[in-house]
Amino acid sequence: QVQLVESGGGLVQAGGSLRLSCAASGLTFTDYAMGWFRQGPGREREFVAAISWRSGRPYHADSVKGRFTISRDISKSTVYLQMNSRKPEDTAVYYCAASARTWVVTDKSMYIHWGQGTQVTVSS
Repeated sequence: QVQLVESGGGLVQAGGSLRLSCAASGLTFTDYAMGWFRQGPGREREFVAAISWRSGRPYHADSVKGRFTISRDISKSTVYLQMNSRKPEDTAVYYCAASARTWVVTDKSMYIHWGQGTQVTVSS
């Protein structure tokens, strides 16, 4: 059974940093790409970043490029999202997801496994 468990959410002031973690189990990791999505109040779930387990190649949405960094630790079966220079508009529930593709995809419909989400709130 596939499990994705996010952690690291919380309250941070604007300009601050936070790191989210997603511990994965039940996957054949090299067959998947991992992504982070977020859903703010009254908004649709949107793509944030993704990374291929196999190659480690990352991809970031324009809205977070230069501020957020996705990475993976194969030995820990964990994907991270380092978030710097936080803005109030980054407030959202952040979700970790797994896509049955070895390359990075941004379309949320391509992701078949989802975590429960972790709340991140940025105060101004």
